[in-house]
Amino acid sequence: MLNIFAVEGYVMLAVVFIAIAVKVFAFVNALLWPAEAYHAANKLTKPAWVGILGVALAAQLLLIDSSPLNLLHLIGSIAAIVYLVDVRPAVQELTRR
Repeated sequence: MLNIFAVEGYVMLAVVFIAIAVKVFAFVNALLWPAEAYHAANKLTKPAWVGILGVALAAQLLLIDSSPLNLLHLIGSIAAIVYLVDVRPAVQELTRR
């Protein structure tokens, strides 16, 4: 017999792991680009993005037992997605050789 609560638990676990993976990728990627590239792309500075993404990742890891729909998790996920969709392509385009 199908237990709907078990399915919900597995879905939430998958969402948590995906959110952690996205935040780790965004944080590590933000560390790799030079600080001048952020300034040249007219984006927030490198320390600002590293700080935002670092706090988002730390909150995700510290509050791992809470729901992935927690306000802190959602704000951190939105910040990571904004970085990956807007900042990363702009910085990557400027530093491409």
